[in-house]
Amino acid sequence: MNDDNFRELTDRQKARQRNDSSLTRESWKIFQIMAEFVEGFEKLSRIRPSVSIFGSARTKPDHPYFKLAEEVAHKLSDSGFSVVTGGGPGIMEAANRGGMKGRAPSIGLNIDLPQEQNANGFQDIELHFRHFFTRKVMFVKYASAYVVLPGGFGTLDELAEILTLVQTGKTRRIPIVLVDKAFWSGLVDWLEAQLVDKGMISPEDMSLFHLVDEADDVVKIIFDYYSTRQFEPSDTEADLMLDL
Repeated sequence: MNDDNFRELTDRQKARQRNDSSLTRESWKIFQIMAEFVEGFEKLSRIRPSVSIFGSARTKPDHPYFKLAEEVAHKLSDSGFSVVTGGGPGIMEAANRGGMKGRAPSIGLNIDLPQEQNANGFQDIELHFRHFFTRKVMFVKYASAYVVLPGGFGTLDELAEILTLVQTGKTRRIPIVLVDKAFWSGLVDWLEAQLVDKGMISPEDMSLFHLVDEADDVVKIIFDYYSTRQFEPSDTEADLMLDL
């Protein structure tokens, strides 16, 4: 065997070792993901009914959105709903603050991020996730409603997630409430002008969410929706949600 053949064989062996090492890391990652699901299911299965609240991490405590989020969460907590947020600063902190003022638990589903995310100090139950997709399941699985305040890409992502799941029948229908009409009106107009008019979604899909300005209206929409049904998923809905 000449030197060139020897080097080629050695390079192949090294490449195979790197691939094996990468596969081992990926395989073990499955157990980390499983652990996140198990911990989430165990800690959140007893918080029902709950409302998942979303909004910008960048909103300051003196901003009207912050005060509105705190008021919304406080009213929901006093009405018996556990308040679930992403556990970070901004509107998430406001909602956890409001939840702690009420009589139901305040919960944070924290995510490890290179920037921005620091857990706020207003959480009765505090979970930490590495993976966005496991965290998203927890937001949906135990929620009796979604309340979405002004926010950025992360907030839009969570909104799109629940709308898609409900629209496609992958989860049960729940109230989805967008708070602050002035903030959301441009998006709603675009949905109607582009998605509805061009056949990308059905006109009835626009009824999947509500627009409100006041905290009391958030609570009213949720209670009106459940006036004829239970907060707990039906047996059929529970079976459906096993496949989230």
